[in-house]
Amino acid sequence: MLELRLKKPKEMELREMDSLPFPSEDEVKIRVIYGGICGSDVGVYQGKLQHAKYPVRPGHELVGKVIEAGRNASIPVGTRVVILPNTFCGECSYCLNGDTNICLHKKSLGVNVDGGFSQEVIISSKYVLAIPDDLPNEKAVLIEPLAVVVHAFRKVIIEKETSVCIVGCGNEGMLAAALAHHLGARVTAIDINPHKLELVKKIGNIHTMLTEYSGNETFDIVIEAGGTKSSVEQAIRRVRPGGAMVVIGLAHEAIFPVAHMVRNELTLYGTIIYNFPSDYLQTIEYLRDPTFHVDSIVSSIMPFTSFQQAFENALSGNYGKIILDFKEA
Repeated sequence: MLELRLKKPKEMELREMDSLPFPSEDEVKIRVIYGGICGSDVGVYQGKLQHAKYPVRPGHELVGKVIEAGRNASIPVGTRVVILPNTFCGECSYCLNGDTNICLHKKSLGVNVDGGFSQEVIISSKYVLAIPDDLPNEKAVLIEPLAVVVHAFRKVIIEKETSVCIVGCGNEGMLAAALAHHLGARVTAIDINPHKLELVKKIGNIHTMLTEYSGNETFDIVIEAGGTKSSVEQAIRRVRPGGAMVVIGLAHEAIFPVAHMVRNELTLYGTIIYNFPSDYLQTIEYLRDPTFHVDSIVSSIMPFTSFQQAFENALSGNYGKIILDFKEA
């Protein structure tokens, strides 16, 4: 069986690994079908995530099929599934309040514990969710990243004719633009890369602007998805008086215009990952809707043996979502 192993930043290999044992207790063994390359995968690859540990098997956006199940597993063999790649203890005050996304003991697959870029993986069935038969694998692999946006959108009200600005059009930014457009908002997307803006235009009637020519227009809701100091500082200036900004990106720091925020009664929300399974279930319903257009966000599906080219494409910043195909070696 083959897996990808990141020995240290920028040093990844495809290697043979021992066959996995039969899953115990509540575990399931999953044969991976697709794995999406995420911005955090790229960050771990580059050595930019401070909490990453090496060596590590990357990958956490997975869709696969259960091929073996432990005696206490809640998911039967043959079920097509996605996984929750962030563990939670179920015992801390946040977990007991339903906020498993900010669990004090959370660990992240592909970052500080081994992830799923392998032909097979074993995981507790409590972190696994069955997916409906009418949801194709090519959309199911988007459940995890789109759930991040679904959770973020719960912070604000986005409906028909709400003016929404997406600052930063990486994978999460493009998904945010797609969902806001689906909800009937008037969407503007801003990025420094014209290639990303061309991908956004394929989603639907979305206004796009390069950062350097974006003017001073303000919006009801601003979604910051760039994850840089400059994108955060630009985004807060784009919120209209009485409006709100939701920060999805993970910039290390930024300078906020406090007096401007106070005088204009701006609301600032931080958001991290999602609550499971509620945000996943809502995400699945969006993806099952034929009027929700996300196909253009997926730029390519490549065999996982072509991982070097796949990661180079992801690093270039000129592509949308890149998916690794694990069905065949």
